[in-house]
Amino acid sequence: MAQQVFAYIIHKSGVADDTALEMITAAGKLNADASVTAVIAGSGAELDGVCKEVASSFSEVWKIDHETLAYINAEVIRPMLTRILPKQGIVLIPHEHFGMDLAPGLSVKLDAAYLPDAVDFEGIEDGKLKAVREEYGGQVSTHVLCDISQGAVITIRPGSFKADESKSAGGNIVDKTAEAVEGGLAGGVRRFLEIAEAEVGDVDITKSDVLVSVGRGIEEEENLEMVFDLAKAMGADVSCSRPIVDAKWLEKSRQVGTSGKTVKPKVYMALGISGSFQHLGGLKGAPFIVAVNKNVKAPIFQAADVGIVDDILDFVPELTDRINEIKG
Repeated sequence: MAQQVFAYIIHKSGVADDTALEMITAAGKLNADASVTAVIAGSGAELDGVCKEVASSFSEVWKIDHETLAYINAEVIRPMLTRILPKQGIVLIPHEHFGMDLAPGLSVKLDAAYLPDAVDFEGIEDGKLKAVREEYGGQVSTHVLCDISQGAVITIRPGSFKADESKSAGGNIVDKTAEAVEGGLAGGVRRFLEIAEAEVGDVDITKSDVLVSVGRGIEEEENLEMVFDLAKAMGADVSCSRPIVDAKWLEKSRQVGTSGKTVKPKVYMALGISGSFQHLGGLKGAPFIVAVNKNVKAPIFQAADVGIVDDILDFVPELTDRINEIKG
């Protein structure tokens, strides 16, 4: 019998995260015939809206609706999930800050294997999953054998699997709240205080359709001028990777990544950016990625739609001149 597959759905302001559809694809690589059950926790009308949205893509949706989950706390939701998830099931969770908090302890509670930060699956044989992970900032891909015969909790790196946008499941929504809270609630030692929104700055890159993003390959602060010239020619906004912010060459509001902004542009040009998973984790919505880097082995090329091996100090001025020439 095929193991049941569950996907924990992260959501914000009544909208499911892009990783929801990516986990359908990941589940399909585990078992092409398996139906995937979405698990969604929260409170009130926003939760209802997310459940209806997700039901179009999943065969079934399990809802946990409780006032203590208005802001999700891993310490509170973990025992709830333990009560409703069956033994020997496979649980997929996005590998972002909340998922990294939730998943390890959940695997212990379920007495299941724990596999973090998977970027691909290459089949199951004799109860062992062959998974792909990346080490050393994406410079090396490693193959890991994980015994999932007694269940597993697996975190999936955002953006690693193509989103399944078929939206043809028409799944049922099942209220699991009573079962999840049976026996009482865990208070946890942490409590929610407030959400501190990051400053937007001069440009709100989260609303940009085209981004020209620059990394450490720019070498000197003075060289940023050529990046702004290119962005102007392209009708784009300028963003950056963390090293540029750490050097105080650009403001934090322009940083893309898990410790910066999450962006959903239509086109993303990465100049001199290596492509660590922390940076790529800030890209949502499957943008068209153009990567320029003089290191042919840079991880960014694995995610790029177009890869150009060149020194950006030579490439950027040339491209800017050609664009301006075409524009007349």
